[in-house]
Amino acid sequence: MNLPNKLTLLRIILVPFFIIAMLVNFPFHYLVAGCIFGVASVTDTLDGKIARSRNLVTDFGKFADPLADKILVLTALVCFLQVGLLGSFGAIPVIIVLFREFAVSGIRLVAASSGKVVAANIWGKIKTVSQMVGISVIFAMQVVLEVLNAMKVSTGFITEVFYYIGNGLIWISTVFTLISGIIYLKDNISFLKDN
Repeated sequence: MNLPNKLTLLRIILVPFFIIAMLVNFPFHYLVAGCIFGVASVTDTLDGKIARSRNLVTDFGKFADPLADKILVLTALVCFLQVGLLGSFGAIPVIIVLFREFAVSGIRLVAASSGKVVAANIWGKIKTVSQMVGISVIFAMQVVLEVLNAMKVSTGFITEVFYYIGNGLIWISTVFTLISGIIYLKDNISFLKDN
């Protein structure tokens, strides 16, 4: 197994540790979870760059890299829902992301049954970057709140501002999710037509 594929697998292996850090309440757990998410996100950038620069692109990588992205992002979003960071309507972007990911994965499976591998397009990459940036900013804001709370500083107003910023970023990434899903479906609809 080549280095880019090992980095992709590392991203998947980090997910259970991320879940523990998110859902087990201990001092600075958002800092730990954010660091794990950050390391996993860096592997996403590195695996693709290394694979292309060293001509190590494989069918496994074309399949596993977007899958690892989906696992990481969806885990973060579901954990955010669980701990209340996405609010009353937070399930809507999560459902939209799930729907898009299932649809794209379905197209990939149909393509694979025809012996074709469909790699991610630029819109899928934009979607992933916007999701990872939004999630990372939410972590940064939660770490600031953890530090302020440890210093016994009142965080009421700041918490509310951070809540709206975080939700806004998730909704923006959801728009990119919709756009990328529609474009992916349009570009690959031929796999779903009967021959």
